[in-house]
Amino acid sequence: MLTRKQHELLNFIQHKLEETGISPSFEEMKEALDLKSKSGVHRLISALEERGFIRRLPNRARALEILRQPDDVTGTARQKTPSNVVEMPKAKAPAPSPANDVIEIPLHGRIAAGVPIEAMEDSQTLPVPAALLGAGEHYALEVSGDSMIEAGIFDGDFALVRKTDVARDGEIIVALVRGEEATLKYLRRENGMVRLDPANASYEAQIYAPSEVQVQGRLAGLLRRYH
Repeated sequence: MLTRKQHELLNFIQHKLEETGISPSFEEMKEALDLKSKSGVHRLISALEERGFIRRLPNRARALEILRQPDDVTGTARQKTPSNVVEMPKAKAPAPSPANDVIEIPLHGRIAAGVPIEAMEDSQTLPVPAALLGAGEHYALEVSGDSMIEAGIFDGDFALVRKTDVARDGEIIVALVRGEEATLKYLRRENGMVRLDPANASYEAQIYAPSEVQVQGRLAGLLRRYH
């Protein structure tokens, strides 16, 4: 038997997991339940966890798993349920998968963040937390060079790229130059030309005719490994 707020929170978490695959944030839960502070959310989650309805996955942010739903109340003679308690039927659908699942995306070699180098194609994959990716098809490229360090992109990082052939000025893109060299840069258009800007004062912008540059994706995120 759950209180009304516990019931509402359990339903909200399950709805979010089914909809996005990611647990709602504490701010989202606070707003959904019309609570005044996040401490109320903490208390509700702790109560649900103590009763075995959910569990928090260790070392994973925003990761909650629903373990079960309350059983039906049985028996012919039932006492009147208090107004602040809700009786819930047993869930018919299986519990959703834990949040922050890891998915495999193609890893297409190394990409220059300095002078363009040849884009490599291979059959490797890279495991990535699903929470780092939005909608659409993605692939990864290992960054080579330091021309984007002022944008927080360092040599050895993995650029997570959403496949697209269009981009707006100011976005960080994967640009295929003259059909054979790929580079990671800010996109600018001026005076009928395409300018690929670095994020490092030691490097100069690269300017090409529009026919020489093909957008192959927009930067969606970064993955960094610490050794």
